[in-house]
Amino acid sequence: MKSHTLLMPLDMHLHLRDGVMLETVAPLTSYSFSGAVVMPNLVPPVTTKEDVIAYKKRINAALGRVEEADDVLMVDDFFEPYMTLFYQHYDREFLEDVVDDIAAVKLYPAGITTNSEGGVDSFDLETMRPTLEAMSDLNIPLCVHGESDGFVMDREAEFMSVYEMLASNFPKLKVIMEHITTKEAAAMLDRYPNLYATITVHHLLITLDDVAGGMLQPHLFCKPIAKRPKDRAALLDLALNAHPKVMFGSDSAPHPQHAKEACGCAAGVFTAPIALQLLCELFDANDKLDNLQNFVSDNAQSIYGICPEFKEVVLVESPFEVPEHYGSVVPMYAGETIAWSISNVE
Repeated sequence: MKSHTLLMPLDMHLHLRDGVMLETVAPLTSYSFSGAVVMPNLVPPVTTKEDVIAYKKRINAALGRVEEADDVLMVDDFFEPYMTLFYQHYDREFLEDVVDDIAAVKLYPAGITTNSEGGVDSFDLETMRPTLEAMSDLNIPLCVHGESDGFVMDREAEFMSVYEMLASNFPKLKVIMEHITTKEAAAMLDRYPNLYATITVHHLLITLDDVAGGMLQPHLFCKPIAKRPKDRAALLDLALNAHPKVMFGSDSAPHPQHAKEACGCAAGVFTAPIALQLLCELFDANDKLDNLQNFVSDNAQSIYGICPEFKEVVLVESPFEVPEHYGSVVPMYAGETIAWSISNVE
């Protein structure tokens, strides 16, 4: 039986939500990942230091951890939630105070995806300059949901000019192009030394045809939407060859079943419990298993300058039947059998 070991896997773009949903999904990531960059688009969004601290406490509680004074007593697993702030025009004093509590600031164009109504409605350089210069000086990465409000298949490509504006005007600022989906974003990666990217597992596997080419598949609907085969090919080239400026970010985005299987289907694909298994299957099929460690951990450690909790995950080429539900959430490939399983986590 073929096996493969991953050390300190990291998910550099994750939605944990809050309340009951947080309690359901957080342990599914902490089981097999050493850490994850947690998105701040709650209702209301995470915009203050107090919000960051309180949300991290709720995550730790969902993982069965008890906090005593300044210490967190870990139960069952070793996992670090890397916290983020929802982008606003923050001043330097605020960012200096919160820098030790966050891994990044996440920028959403207003209304472009789930819970982003309070995002940026105008990319005015001078309005944003004080915040971005302070982030540059403090080495706080800017994570960006890169879509315009144009035609849905063109939104990411249309956003490339914003990335160029950010990268060229703030050369010390690490700009993370989140969950890229297009050949244009893949090509943009090497034009500026301060541009980086995350790629999801579902965008490596599906195209728009899988979402809407036959019967509509609501559990594959996400934003940014899956694109064309040539776009997927560009992403596969980056990921399978572990380009040093790309990282795995699942964008695993849970919604209750009634919100997905409904008129006005919520955007998000839930992959957290099967992400590593799917990646092993994909990389093995392309004879690139040796590059998976860089894609799921080493590149992220270098880009973010982090040292995650030690965790060794052993995967084996053994069939795994994906559950129909995790709580109220339907995962990608629910009820189907995938080729790899997690056999052991230490």
